[in-house]
Amino acid sequence: MELGDCCSTKGEKRKLHRQQQKEKPFRGIRMRKWGKWVAEIREPNKRSRIWLGSYTTPVAAARAYDTAVFYLRGPSARLNFPDLVLQEDDLRDISAASIRKKATEVGAKVDALETSLHHASASSSESSNASRVFRKPDLNKYPDSSDED
Repeated sequence: MELGDCCSTKGEKRKLHRQQQKEKPFRGIRMRKWGKWVAEIREPNKRSRIWLGSYTTPVAAARAYDTAVFYLRGPSARLNFPDLVLQEDDLRDISAASIRKKATEVGAKVDALETSLHHASASSSESSNASRVFRKPDLNKYPDSSDED
């Protein structure tokens, strides 16, 4: 055992933790290889997990996670968005199925809002950049001298 071995593991752990923080912007979510964001949570005192859904935005997956963790652990839970969780009394049956249903509803609503906002901003930026839009060239035609810009 060398002198620096004991300290290098702590530094490596910190570095790994920082890399994971960059990759995972929120608690309780991960990104699939193909770009979808998924959320799931472990049930307390059990090995099983509650699947919370697959979403196009990380915010939607994080909101689904927040909803589930709030109903599982109460107001003391560590949330991604503590100001946005609404305390509702209609979820008296705290089963895995009811938590999954509530979390997927919240996640789907947020995903729809985030996606529509993203498309709206993209379409407005496209219309403002209309002067910079280039036409695709016709590859079966010789280029004109005016198209060489």
